[in-house]
Amino acid sequence: MNIGIPRERRDLEMRVGLTPYGVRLLTQAGHVCHVERGAGQGAGFSDHDYERANGRVVYSTEEAYLRSDMVLKVTRPTQEELAWLREGQTLCGFLHLAAARKETVQTLLEKRITAIAYETIQEDDGNLPVLKPMSEVAGRMAPQLAATFLQSNWGGRGVLLSGVPGIPAARVAIIGAGVLGTNAARAFHGLGADVFVLDHDLERLHQIDEMFQGRITTMVAYPFNIARVARFVEVLIGAVLVPGDRSPILVTREMVRSMKKGAVILDFSIDQGGCVETSRPTTLRDPIFIEEGVIHVCIPNAAGVLPRTSTHAFNNAAWPYIHRIAEVGLVQAAVDMPELARGIATRDGEIVNEALAAVYRTCA
Repeated sequence: MNIGIPRERRDLEMRVGLTPYGVRLLTQAGHVCHVERGAGQGAGFSDHDYERANGRVVYSTEEAYLRSDMVLKVTRPTQEELAWLREGQTLCGFLHLAAARKETVQTLLEKRITAIAYETIQEDDGNLPVLKPMSEVAGRMAPQLAATFLQSNWGGRGVLLSGVPGIPAARVAIIGAGVLGTNAARAFHGLGADVFVLDHDLERLHQIDEMFQGRITTMVAYPFNIARVARFVEVLIGAVLVPGDRSPILVTREMVRSMKKGAVILDFSIDQGGCVETSRPTTLRDPIFIEEGVIHVCIPNAAGVLPRTSTHAFNNAAWPYIHRIAEVGLVQAAVDMPELARGIATRDGEIVNEALAAVYRTCA
């Protein structure tokens, strides 16, 4: 199989779709890997690293696409990249198509692209094995983002997360007790912040309570509880996920308006549309905007600022699926690995993911 690893084209996105070690394993099995020049540089992998792994370095993103049967990316293709897709190709990455433009999905359908969205590869128990490490990275980096944007030079309240003797710690509310929310809770708690976790799932709240031995406050994510914590916290984290679907709006503009001036919202649900009514996507270069006096950080690819850790983490998780597709083809791989089949968003000109199909009908 011919496999393409293009350089990511979104601004400051430095992750790469496959590491040199992954390339080596594929080429040893007889596959051909076309790696765009500089694709891995931001994550610490040189072109020479890929050449030593028997990858073939190509000199444009377009060439990486045109030479390949399967394209391994990190983020959703840009409009320019969509034009380079060949009919019948397989495209893998964190695609988040529920939050994409309708034209993006339409192009995938017209070109009969098999789009595999890493974030919707789902095991029988609901676990999302490829998204999980990215959620872990995002959750654990949340305090460093919050601490930065709470600083007065960014317009924040000038509050230290841990407080100091005689001055209380900052209060942090995390909406969503999944992988990202749990890792965020762990990181904020470790720094000494006063943490509140809200979720609709009582079992998850029990697990959080046991995990932290009652040192974190848990609350059911009723609207009145969300409104209550919004009024007194310095940091509010959106960590809501419905696999393949748009995130529900749980924090209204009215709730945001009630927050302290200079408080910080980190809406990690933004890659699926956002769970805060006032959210809109920001970038790694321009990470914030202020709405209702509150700093909003809504970076869809936030983990891209930690490309070395992030690339290794998601490659470890995605490798079994990449390898199986290369070895036996997509049809057999989807039979052998039902969780992979759940990650297929479009195929043969049709939307095959039910949640995405519902979103697309709504947008039509």
